[in-house]
Amino acid sequence: MAAMIDLPLTGLRVVDMAAGPLAATARLLGELGAEVIRVEPPEGDPDRAAGPMLAGASLSWVANNLGKRATALDPTDAAFDALLADADVLIETTRPGSDAHFALDPAGRAARHPQLVVVSVSDFGQSGPWAWWQATDAVLHALSGGLSRSGLPDREPLLPPGELTYQTAAVQAAYVALVAFVQRLRDGRGDHVDLSLLEAGMAALDPGFGVAGSAQSGVPAWKMSRGRVDERHRYPIIPCADGFVRMCVLAPRQWRGMWEWMGRPEQFAGPEWEKIQTRFRSPDLIPAMARFLADKTRHEIEEEGAARGIPCAGLLDLAESVQTAQMTARTAFVPVEVVPGVTATFPDGTIEIDGLRAGIRGGAPVPEPGAAFRTARPAWRVPAADRPLAGIRVLDMGIIVVGAETGRLLADQGADVVKVENGAFPDGQRQSRDDSPVSITFAAGHRNKRGLSIDLKSDEGKALFERLLREADVLLSNFKPGTLDGLGFTRERLAAINPALVAVDSSAFGPTGPWSRRLGYGPLVRCSAGLTPQWTYDGEPESFSDGITVYPDHVAARVGAVGAVALLIRRWRTGRGGTASVSQAEVMLGHMAAQIAAQSAGIDPPKRQGPWGIYPAAGEDEWVVVTARDDADRAALARLIGDEPLADWTRARPAAEAASALQAAGVPAGHMLRVVELPDAPQFQALGTFRLVSHPLIDTPFKVEGAPARSRLPEPGQHPAPRIGEDSDGVLADWLGLSRDDIEDLLSRRVIEAPARVAA
Repeated sequence: MAAMIDLPLTGLRVVDMAAGPLAATARLLGELGAEVIRVEPPEGDPDRAAGPMLAGASLSWVANNLGKRATALDPTDAAFDALLADADVLIETTRPGSDAHFALDPAGRAARHPQLVVVSVSDFGQSGPWAWWQATDAVLHALSGGLSRSGLPDREPLLPPGELTYQTAAVQAAYVALVAFVQRLRDGRGDHVDLSLLEAGMAALDPGFGVAGSAQSGVPAWKMSRGRVDERHRYPIIPCADGFVRMCVLAPRQWRGMWEWMGRPEQFAGPEWEKIQTRFRSPDLIPAMARFLADKTRHEIEEEGAARGIPCAGLLDLAESVQTAQMTARTAFVPVEVVPGVTATFPDGTIEIDGLRAGIRGGAPVPEPGAAFRTARPAWRVPAADRPLAGIRVLDMGIIVVGAETGRLLADQGADVVKVENGAFPDGQRQSRDDSPVSITFAAGHRNKRGLSIDLKSDEGKALFERLLREADVLLSNFKPGTLDGLGFTRERLAAINPALVAVDSSAFGPTGPWSRRLGYGPLVRCSAGLTPQWTYDGEPESFSDGITVYPDHVAARVGAVGAVALLIRRWRTGRGGTASVSQAEVMLGHMAAQIAAQSAGIDPPKRQGPWGIYPAAGEDEWVVVTARDDADRAALARLIGDEPLADWTRARPAAEAASALQAAGVPAGHMLRVVELPDAPQFQALGTFRLVSHPLIDTPFKVEGAPARSRLPEPGQHPAPRIGEDSDGVLADWLGLSRDDIEDLLSRRVIEAPARVAA
């Protein structure tokens, strides 16, 4: 099916030298049409023997390299430089200071090939006190603040299943590579991009200084309790007749639907129960819900919940999630020949382009000795600019986390992003526990945007929005599928209004299939996609511990941003717009590709990559993650601690001291950092990861993440997030040329609103 699409990155040539899960970066670009040439060492790629194996093939390696071509070259060969001379992007992951790094010489390659974008992805960046440290997914999770928020109270912290830090960082790397390439199209100059997995994984998986989930009511992660707290009441998992079901009763209307379904119990009848904090604090509500749901099946609860507007989902294991009616209807998984005569099932991509899946374009590559990698190069007609997305106009209808992040990513790169709201139905992310007009998490997630309040339920509002669409380059939305259609803006109508428009939508389960209209919060997606049952302590299948993560919202937003930029690149080639659709469930399942392939072949892979361990350190609730990858690591560990048990050795030392000593011995290790501690950590300080910003409606300055990497891309601006309709008049004047009298007339008839006129 992918062959029927004019894939947006057709003509882009990527040389891929990324190791392990980071090879997924180029695979994503390849799914969108880039020609990806994987360069392996002449002695063979060691990753071909890593992870679960089937018929002598690594399923992890296959999953990360589907659709690529391959060749075997030494970086010192003249043929390698010849390959780079005809490439657009080089993605490499050699460790700074290693022999391989010196042989590859990424900075030198960038200098010798001035048109080339070299993306150097390393564990901790190319500079700073931790640049020489070694990481694993578990170590990165500890040092990026995620581990401190995972697990149950009074227990050791809990690593999530799989390799989520790596998998989400790979998407961040793809986004950064694309915007750096766009800047090359703008001014003709390549770049050497220094991207650290420490920062990329933090930003794309569970950022503590970004936009947070709506259940946190505007309270950022860095203001939360120092220790792990029991957050299972937020999105409770409740036993039912055939397993478990998760309920996400957040909005007042959702609570009213639940209360009516339960038979209007007098105990919960007061108006105070419409407040989320009243429900969260109640020791009686969840037990009452459990008694009510005990004799109902998962399917019955889902069906009745959908009819009453109550978000809920049955808890599925991974095998069940792959076989749901939704995934079957969307053909989300396809068989792939791993070796001749042996197949396994893999996820078929994560983005739909123009309504068709941009998925697997071929099997795992076999090196082609002496192959000539030369194809016709397109002519991209791109106006010059000093920022990648300068001059791009974006109508941002996104809400909550995915919506906030997608638009903010484009705004950070210079786009004029206008957040479209209706004063009567504000973004739920605006709510705060102290009723302040702007929550800190909203301010972090919507910075660099302008605000327009417009009544899209009125004919005049729709007509005005249509005029804006004619001037827009990009439309972003993450409503439940069908919402825009209900307003009269179907995909066909949007294309008729503006054939050059790039429209990107994101939803829980995708725009088609029997589940497409389901209410889908992240916690429900994690249940339906088989992740929640894996996010448990070993041997304790009911110790569900994913209640506080926002995954997959942030990474799904980055997939959407990749789709938007890719379609803009195609528009500069063809003049046409197009659509990109993202299924958050399919993004998540894509991160479990090797596990899904293994299960399809009858192999039961571990839910976490290892071997690793979490060990206590000196102090209260202080921990160190240690990974002994091979015999060399185990020997280094023995030389450092002798015969002393590792837990005793770490317990006698502060966590940071223990991690530093282990790293000095050559063993990957990291101390558990809490979110509030991240800005003061020496590597984040050296990289300039965080910056202090302010908002006129927030009393004190607060920290947000800065640039996603070190490169020649300009630093993102820090324009304060808008109030509802704050820039209505400016946007209409800039985009449509409306006069002051025209704008006052629209304000007087409440077609648009400005802050002073928005009802309290």
